[in-house]
Amino acid sequence: MSAIKPELITIIEGPTPDFHPTPQRWLQSIHEGPDDRAIALCQLRTAKGTDIVNRCQDAWRQGRPVKLDYPDEMRLRQQADVVAMRLETVDEGPMLSLWVSLDYDVEEIDDEDFDDEDFNDEDFDDEDFDDSEGDELEDDNGLSYF
Repeated sequence: MSAIKPELITIIEGPTPDFHPTPQRWLQSIHEGPDDRAIALCQLRTAKGTDIVNRCQDAWRQGRPVKLDYPDEMRLRQQADVVAMRLETVDEGPMLSLWVSLDYDVEEIDDEDFDDEDFNDEDFDDEDFDDSEGDELEDDNGLSYF
């Protein structure tokens, strides 16, 4: 059994790309899975944008993943899954917008740094915690309602 070869968009020169959080919630639904991932926007200037878009569309039609291959701050190669892309022309020339899937940066919370005295009783409203409305859902078949 051989692994599926991804289509790579490789950044050869230049700094580490900037990844910006995206406010669009629909992008998260494109790349759902068992892992917690964040969708970020990365914009790149390119001279071969049309070629890149065509190669990636062909890969997606074949069921192959598309990955952005880039150098990190320490100049080590990293890869991120490309979820969507758009090629547009700006004053400076062609620009490729890539929406990529990144691991969440999970910060560990140290219990010693947390102090219950930092919160007042006024900070919590008892009405926010009233769950009596959910009593009419007797048989929810294991579904959670938001």
